Amino acid sequence: MKKWRSILGGAALCCAIAWGLSAMMVRESYLAVDSTVYIPENKYVALTFDDGPRAESTNRLLDGLAERGAKATFFLIGEQIEANAALVQRMASEGHQVGNHTWSHVRLAEAENAVVAEQLAKTDMALRTLLGEDDYWVRVPYGLILDDQRSLFSQPLIQWSVDPEDWRLRDADKVTDFVLDRVQPGDIILLHDSLEPSVDAALRIVDALQKEGYTFLTVRELLEKAGVTPEAGVRYRSVKNALEGSGE
Repeated sequence: MKKWRSILGGAALCCAIAWGLSAMMVRESYLAVDSTVYIPENKYVALTFDDGPRAESTNRLLDGLAERGAKATFFLIGEQIEANAALVQRMASEGHQVGNHTWSHVRLAEAENAVVAEQLAKTDMALRTLLGEDDYWVRVPYGLILDDQRSLFSQPLIQWSVDPEDWRLRDADKVTDFVLDRVQPGDIILLHDSLEPSVDAALRIVDALQKEGYTFLTVRELLEKAGVTPEAGVRYRSVKNALEGSGE
């Protein structure tokens, strides 16, 4: 009897060890998959700015980002590029991503197709003339287009997942609190570098999140980290949104 108990006990121990190893392998595999996504181990986030450039506020923002080693993405209004050429070149040279926010910030959902195409093409040409050949991703003003307008876009459309409506608040404390209360790894944050309170808020946000272990990437880098290949005419709001489907 003791012999059988010993044999049975040994078998149970072996099963327990095997189960434990199996569970560890499953868990390790789960972590390996998740490590490319939006989990606490990889605290990546994208800070994006619309409606620039504006000489004084954008320069101050770039100074602050450089001091902190943070990257951002700037969606520029085309008609403001030539007068701020040196500023735009600085963005690119310091590793920030530069994108297209149309020529004059029109509501594309209310515009004729010819107007949409012209707004995009003029800004794209201004960026290529100044910075060289590249893929200048698009942020649509107000984030609104019609479904049948998507074929007009030859680049990915970058939306956002955290929007404090800084243009309405115009208060650095409120904007900062809004973002810090809601931000998650993999988010795309929307701000405006044309507003001084938003520049203050952006630098406070960077300081606070870097202390929590966050890294600030361009949108292109953020999606690359997640293994996402952006497609023309598809809207991307966050890493989570991009991984759950086609980006819509």
